[in-house]
Amino acid sequence: MTDTAALKLTLKTLIVDACEKHCAPESIADDEFLFGCDARLALDSLDALQLSMALQKKFDVRLTDSKETRRIMSSVANLAQWLVEQGKTGGLV
Repeated sequence: MTDTAALKLTLKTLIVDACEKHCAPESIADDEFLFGCDARLALDSLDALQLSMALQKKFDVRLTDSKETRRIMSSVANLAQWLVEQGKTGGLV
């Protein structure tokens, strides 16, 4: 498993745990939409808050701009890329 793949799996597990979803983390595609009525997980604003708090605790990051947060948290791939850009990968990359 590559370092990026490990980061993405960690994020998927974090999403499942923080948002209390009953699915295997591995079943979440890297580029699938996480939020909205058309998204398989159908995460909502409460899930976004829970995920944001979990990200802050695990990776020591804060998402403060709501428009930017929507873009960053739209998929696992976007979230992983942003964490890499911030240098906040928790030692996984």
